[in-house]
Amino acid sequence: MPNAIVIDDKPLTGNSLVQMLNFIGITARYANSARSGVALLREKKPGLIFLDINMPGVNGFEFLSFLHSQPALSDIPIFIVTSDDQPETARKARMLGAVDVLIKPVSIELLQSALKRAKIVFIS
Repeated sequence: MPNAIVIDDKPLTGNSLVQMLNFIGITARYANSARSGVALLREKKPGLIFLDINMPGVNGFEFLSFLHSQPALSDIPIFIVTSDDQPETARKARMLGAVDVLIKPVSIELLQSALKRAKIVFIS
């Protein structure tokens, strides 16, 4: 079964996304910071990452840059999940390697649509 990591400093948002992913057949784990996200990455390489931008400490842009600088991790599709709907935010995220930008609140329909656009084939 495919797996994912959701990194968001807001537990309600992160856990909600984890539940949606689990519902559509993707085993997901939650990390409340970039640091705890790295710990999960070390345990098991995910097939997907869902990443918030506005987090304390290391923000999503910095984490995205870090991931793409690591050869063993640079092939993981990364979806940005943010409440920042500014075009510049989406442009910067894509420039740094994100495959898509989802604006919060994320519905299961929006999630499935984004996975299909990215040609992620393990959607139930």
